[in-house]
Amino acid sequence: MRKFLAMLAGVAALGLATSASAETTLRVSNWLPPSHPIVKDILAPWGEQVAEATNGRVKVEIMASPIGKPPAQFDLIRSGVADVGYSVHGYTPGRFKLTPLVEGPFLSDSAEALSVAYWRVQEAMLSKANEHDGVKLLTVFTHGPGMIYTTKKEVASLDDLSGLKMRIGGGIVSEVASRLGMIGVQAPSPQVYEILSNGVADGILFPAESVPFFRIDEVIRHGISVPGGLYNTSFFVIMNRDSWNRLSDEDKAAIDKVSGEAMARLAGKAWDAADAAGTKTMLDKGVTLAPADDAMTAAIVEKLEGINDGFLAAAKAAGIDGKAALDMLRAEVAAAK
Repeated sequence: MRKFLAMLAGVAALGLATSASAETTLRVSNWLPPSHPIVKDILAPWGEQVAEATNGRVKVEIMASPIGKPPAQFDLIRSGVADVGYSVHGYTPGRFKLTPLVEGPFLSDSAEALSVAYWRVQEAMLSKANEHDGVKLLTVFTHGPGMIYTTKKEVASLDDLSGLKMRIGGGIVSEVASRLGMIGVQAPSPQVYEILSNGVADGILFPAESVPFFRIDEVIRHGISVPGGLYNTSFFVIMNRDSWNRLSDEDKAAIDKVSGEAMARLAGKAWDAADAAGTKTMLDKGVTLAPADDAMTAAIVEKLEGINDGFLAAAKAAGIDGKAALDMLRAEVAAAK
């Protein structure tokens, strides 16, 4: 009897060990502060959704310290340094040739609508180019509409932009700035406060959320917007292929359910809320915010004519109908509102 009970105990212990080993922790490579909307309002809630969808079998751990710079994230995840990562497509110029689809002007005043539309076009058309080869693409999304902010000069016409030194990020925004007569200044987001306060740059092209987050509401005095945004930034969230393949089919299906369009919508909503909060903070601090008038908007539209030509050429080279992709994007933005 004692041998039988011992055998049962051994079987139970083995079962517990098997159950414990079945739990998987996905480590997310993180290079932003924990208070940033991408971490606090996108990755953390998504991690909770993953745990709930898999009944606790898969947990998500957001790493406290960066394991590499933002441009290195795709390759770090592909090589398995971490399980999940995110970054901006435009941080590695020339690598992702189709993301200018969503980086151009006048697309949407809502990050949620544009992000959802972006994912739908990615799934239906852009995925054929396999630009995220070697990883599992969890989602793509954009931040809110990019605006023009200046430290001293109030901008009311296209002529006011001529010669202004403006900090710009990655992607098509550099071409937008050049066409509008601005001089692009490249600098990482954490250095924006320094270059603006020291006069290295006269202003910045940013979404509303980022202004108070990087404390530049303390140095900028004016902001001006155009309908649908002057530009957008394209983000990816990816997973190491081996980490994905180690999951059960049940857990893969569960994670897919809370990723893709669902995560794009989560990200877009978070950014829209952060933009609204950022706008309120700027107004409270005395920053003047205004929409471009009809004349300035028309002048910007004229200067940016053909801004999608690069995307159309890249799409053609990849065997994708670029015009159809743009038409689908605009239709899906309207449908996602």
